[in-house]
Amino acid sequence: MLLSFHYASAWCAGHLRPKHRAPTPAELKRAAPPSHKLLDGISVIIPSRNGRHLLAAQLPGLVRELTHFSHEIIVVDNGSDDRTADWLNSAFPRVLTEISQEPLSFARAVNRGIARSRCTHICLLNNDMLLDSGFFNPIAAAFEHSPDLFCATAQIRFPPGVRREETGKAVLTDVGPRDFPVRCDEPLAGEDQTWVLYGSGGCSVYDAAKLRDFGGLDEAYSPAYVEDLDIGYRAWQRGWPSVYVAGAAVEHRHRATTSRYFTPAQLEEMTEVNYLKFLTRAIADPTLFRRLWKQAIRRLHLIAPEKPAAYRALKMAAALAIGGGPVEPSDEDETLFLALTDGSVAVFPGAARAEKPTTMIVRPLLTLPPHTADAGQVLVTFDNQLRTPPEEMLSLYAEVVVVRRWEGEHHPIPAFRAALSQTIHKWQLKKVRMESRLMEPYAPDCEPAQCVVV
Repeated sequence: MLLSFHYASAWCAGHLRPKHRAPTPAELKRAAPPSHKLLDGISVIIPSRNGRHLLAAQLPGLVRELTHFSHEIIVVDNGSDDRTADWLNSAFPRVLTEISQEPLSFARAVNRGIARSRCTHICLLNNDMLLDSGFFNPIAAAFEHSPDLFCATAQIRFPPGVRREETGKAVLTDVGPRDFPVRCDEPLAGEDQTWVLYGSGGCSVYDAAKLRDFGGLDEAYSPAYVEDLDIGYRAWQRGWPSVYVAGAAVEHRHRATTSRYFTPAQLEEMTEVNYLKFLTRAIADPTLFRRLWKQAIRRLHLIAPEKPAAYRALKMAAALAIGGGPVEPSDEDETLFLALTDGSVAVFPGAARAEKPTTMIVRPLLTLPPHTADAGQVLVTFDNQLRTPPEEMLSLYAEVVVVRRWEGEHHPIPAFRAALSQTIHKWQLKKVRMESRLMEPYAPDCEPAQCVVV
C-alpha cells in the first residue's frame, strides 16, 4: 500500500514540478568570477580522504605525465587522519594541499580545489586512477579540434581480472524497464572523440572558465555520484559538448575510497536519489522531463520490493520534483543532444587527418562505394549497426561519423541531425555534399555551410 502511495505521489509531483527554481545564496556565491587571470596550463584537482597509499601509487606517474605542461597539482585533503598533508609536504613539496578538517561531499571537496586553481584547464582526478603514458597529449588535441569543448574524458580500464564497470563512453538511453538508464558502452576499435553526455568526474579535463561559469559542481549531489552527469548535461544545454578520448587512458581501482565509508546499499541509494535530483534540477524541456521522470519512477516502483535503496529513493521523489527545475532555460534542443549521446553515434579519426577539413560528405549508407575523397573531407553516414568503418574508407577521410539507423526509422532522425550540426561546428565546415535525395530533409541542420544535393 505505501509503495503504491509513494509511486502515485511521485507521478503527480512530476506534473507539478515548477519549470524553474531560484538559485540559492551558496550557488550565487560559487558563481562569482575568479579574482585572478587564469594561466595557460592544467590544474589537477585530487580529492582524497585517507588516501595516502593511493596517492603514493598515483603521484609519481602523474608528475611524469605533466612534465611538458604548465601545471599545478592540488590535493584536497578531505577529512583525513592518516597525515596525508604532512606526507605530501615531505614527499611532494610542489603539490598544493587544501585541507578540510571534516570530510566533505565530493562536489564540495572539488569546489574547494577549483576555487584555488589558477589554470585554463582543470583535470578532476580520483586518487584511485593510474594514468597511462601520454595521457594529456590526446586531451590537448581534443580541445584544439573542438571549439567550445567543455570536457574531454578518458578511457577507463580496470585491473586484470576485475569486471569492467566503466569505459568513459557514457550514454543515457532507453533500456529495459528495470535497468538504470545511464551506462558506459564498450568503445569500438578506432573510435575516438565520440560525443558523450558527460565526462567522468574521476578522470576528465574541463575548460576552467566554463566550469567556473557554473560555479563548479552542484553541491546538492551529496555525498557523491551524479554530479558529473549534471554538469555535463548543463554544459550541453549551453552548446558546450563533451567527448570521449580513447588515447587518454586510466586504470581505475574502483571505489577504493567510497567502499571504505559506505555500504553497497548506501552507495546504491546515493545513485538512485541523485539521479532523481538530476532530472528535477537539470532537465529544462517539460515534455522531456515528464518522459524521463515517468521512466525513472516506474523503474523504482518495479525494483523497490527487492531493493530497499529504490524504495527509499521513491519515497523522496515527490519532494524532489516539487523543489523545482533548473535555474536557467536550455539554449539547445535537449532531445537532439540526448539523441547524439544515446549510444547510436560513433566517431572515427581518418588516416588522412593531416589538415583541417573543409567539406562534409553526407551519405545514406556506409556500404556505398566511396567517391574520390581527400584529407579535406569528413564523412557522415548511416549504418544498420555501429561498427568500425573499413580501413580503405578511413584512409580517404579526415574523419568518419557513423550513425546507427534502426530498421523502420524514418527521416529525419534526431541523432543524425545532431551529428551533422556538431560535425559542421567542430570543423567550421563551409561546404556540404549530400549524395542522395534521401538526405534533403537534413539540409537545415547543415547551416550555415553551403549544401549541395547530388
